Amino acid sequence: MKTSVHIVAVLLALLASACSLPPERAVTKEELYSTSIYNYYVIKDSPESVLNALNREGEVVLEAKYKETPVYLKITATAGGLKVSVFER
Repeated sequence: MKTSVHIVAVLLALLASACSLPPERAVTKEELYSTSIYNYYVIKDSPESVLNALNREGEVVLEAKYKETPVYLKITATAGGLKVSVFER
């Protein structure tokens, strides 16, 4: 019984550490525009909604199109700035 409680506690700690955290300082619209994602991709979400998600969760995954190819954009707020990753849908 004691061992299973410890295992559950360790699993919960690992799960909690894998969650996204809000950035230390708020992401600005200028920082978002400096990534040029709105120049290269067609994104349905407004910049304001993307900023709200970044400042609340620390990351956001967007559905986008690049030259008629559907993709996912993952934007992560890091201490060094925004990191953009692209994945095929």
